[in-house]
Amino acid sequence: MKAWSTGDCDNGGDEWEQEIRLTEQAVQAINKLKPKPRFFVLCGDLIHAMPGMPWRKEQTEDLQRVLRNLDSEIPLVLVSGNHDVGNTPTPETIAEFQQTWGDDYFSFWVGGVLFLVLNSQFLYDASRCPALKQAQDQWLDQQLSIAGRQQCRHAVVFQHIPLFLQSVDEDDDYFNLAKAVRKETADKFARAGVKAVFSGHYHRNAGGTYQNLDMVVSSAIGCQLGKDAHGLRVVVVTAEKIVHRYYSLDELSEKGIDGDLMALMEEK
Repeated sequence: MKAWSTGDCDNGGDEWEQEIRLTEQAVQAINKLKPKPRFFVLCGDLIHAMPGMPWRKEQTEDLQRVLRNLDSEIPLVLVSGNHDVGNTPTPETIAEFQQTWGDDYFSFWVGGVLFLVLNSQFLYDASRCPALKQAQDQWLDQQLSIAGRQQCRHAVVFQHIPLFLQSVDEDDDYFNLAKAVRKETADKFARAGVKAVFSGHYHRNAGGTYQNLDMVVSSAIGCQLGKDAHGLRVVVVTAEKIVHRYYSLDELSEKGIDGDLMALMEEK
């Protein structure tokens, strides 16, 4: 729920009618998909207004109203972003997120695949909540030990801020994690056999690989900062691989999923 659908995402704040329409279109497109998705994940920045800013309550209520129209048989997975908990989160902003949306980090299983949802703000700046970061770090190590022992078919991570946009060695930027943190985290994921990290934050499609780890950065349903269309990424997981493709909302609404991805879903 940002103020504008294209270009400048920082000005305004009290106009989000087009964002509502785009989110409604996304929900409608997802509800039409056959077979039904195993789940639908929003990779953070659920609303635009930062903690303590005007319009936060109204934007939250509008998004909750739209998401209630999602097919009840399609689980909704919500990831915390910087606009949700603040660039420098505090115990209070984390508690608010948990009360409004649910846990800020957790794991779940689908079809033998281990999915990990992280609060990437702890990796960005945890100076005001070091104990909460330490708790996530300890939990993550426990979860990755399961993946490292190959007790799952695949392991996949969802977090708002990408590890990197194109290369693990790229310069530090607002849209990636600091180089030292990203390298340490990427190595940890790679050692555990994590296949993919899916992120948002950049408002453009991007990504790269590090060792056997696929870093996938998806653009937004709403505000675009590049030349991508408002859209969603469809991810197909088989016993052997993870395949993903970004669709504009219009494409997904009108044509659905491509035949080659449908064929993959039929593989045993």
